[in-house]
Amino acid sequence: MTNKLDPWSSSEINDYSKLFEEFGISPFDNVLPEIPSPHMYMRRRVIFGHRDYEQIAEAIRTGAPFSVMDGFMPSGKVHLGHKMVMDQIIWHQQRGASAFVGIADREAFSVRGFSWQKCREIGVEEYILSLIALGFKPDGLIYFQSGCGSVKDLAFELGVKINFSELSAIYGFSGETNLSHMISVATQAADILQPQLEEFGGPKPVVVPVGPDQDPHLRLTRGLAGKMSMFRVEERENANGGKYLSVRGKGALKEALQELKKRIPGKVKLYEEHLDIIQTSDYPFLERLVSQINQPEKKRYFTTELEEVSKFANEIKPYEFSGYEEYFVFRKVWKLTLKILDEIVAEVAAEFEGYAFIPPASTYHRFMSGLQGGKMSSSVPDSYIALTDNPKEGAKKVKRAKTGGCVTLEEQKKLGGKPDECSVFELLLFHLAENDDELLEIREECVCGTRMCGSCKQLAAEKMYEFLKDHQEKRELAREHLDEYNIIYKK
Repeated sequence: MTNKLDPWSSSEINDYSKLFEEFGISPFDNVLPEIPSPHMYMRRRVIFGHRDYEQIAEAIRTGAPFSVMDGFMPSGKVHLGHKMVMDQIIWHQQRGASAFVGIADREAFSVRGFSWQKCREIGVEEYILSLIALGFKPDGLIYFQSGCGSVKDLAFELGVKINFSELSAIYGFSGETNLSHMISVATQAADILQPQLEEFGGPKPVVVPVGPDQDPHLRLTRGLAGKMSMFRVEERENANGGKYLSVRGKGALKEALQELKKRIPGKVKLYEEHLDIIQTSDYPFLERLVSQINQPEKKRYFTTELEEVSKFANEIKPYEFSGYEEYFVFRKVWKLTLKILDEIVAEVAAEFEGYAFIPPASTYHRFMSGLQGGKMSSSVPDSYIALTDNPKEGAKKVKRAKTGGCVTLEEQKKLGGKPDECSVFELLLFHLAENDDELLEIREECVCGTRMCGSCKQLAAEKMYEFLKDHQEKRELAREHLDEYNIIYKK
């Protein structure tokens, strides 16, 4: 069965592994070893897939600039599913990311028919207060789409590169789809690309943590990042199999290409719509290339990177290089050359009012199931726990939740439970059990039949009560400190 991903319906994915083949999502296990102190969702395989997260992992390790961006449509109660996204935003912010959170009121207006005032009330009272209560820091940007000029301007520009056929193919839009809904899609692409605008430090890796139903937005935006960029840097081979770099700029101003040639030292051939870099990538060349970067922060970063590569190469005596070591050093130097060149290309593009967007990275997490099994539904209050639920009511919902236990106590002791089919264990896995060893012990006891569903429900209910009580106290403190945050409202 083919999966259909729809951002505006309650999607249910029966086999997450199929998404790797159908939509080109990569398994997260491949990148997990590269991440220092990974998030609980990463360790527990709640995050199962990614696109280009390698660049984010590298930025975390090296201290390079990067951003995390996500958004929430203000259409109802903030619940544990939203908390999963908020937790990931905050985790990346704590690891050095500049954080951007959009309240998608344009989407709520066009898709749900909500008034601007209602969007603002829900946006603040539900999402922003909980985001801050969970640990979002004031140095991040929170904005309503309708009030953010840079997002609206960029959405308009992106619209030139989007046609109805593409929207129809990605989202299934038809002649019945209203124009505002289409504009909201362009706005969400602008949300994702906004952190790379010059006013926010220019091009950098950006990660968007989402459920798989939101992947259509990422696929559209990744395509637009390439279409909007003035130049692209390509690896090419000459007739002898030797590698070189080429900067392609179809439609780019001749003056921009000429400026690039001035900024790149060594052997460079300029053509009508591109230039080829024939120069060997050695230390003196890279040193001169770094000197051409104008932005002080990025120049310092690449200088440090260059010193690290040089130190690595010098620690291995050149005459003792094995074939593998030669290749490894070459790859490090080549990769650094690409990164430095990308930065110079981005600066030149900006000087000539162009863009140099890096396609956004993304992570994909599993959906939470409803407390009664099946999907969570906003129309069925007992299927989810809102972060604003009365703590006692939240605990009661846990005690009424569907488990993976057997019908009778005797069968449970004999056959054991099925934690993978239990919504109570899922609450512990996703939110309530912070200690991995404790969670593993609960799982093993369940499978072996030594832990009964009643004790698990009691434990989860107590933890849920304490979480909701603490969270709601922090929400009230957040309300008192709202003016300390950078929040852009609709004017």
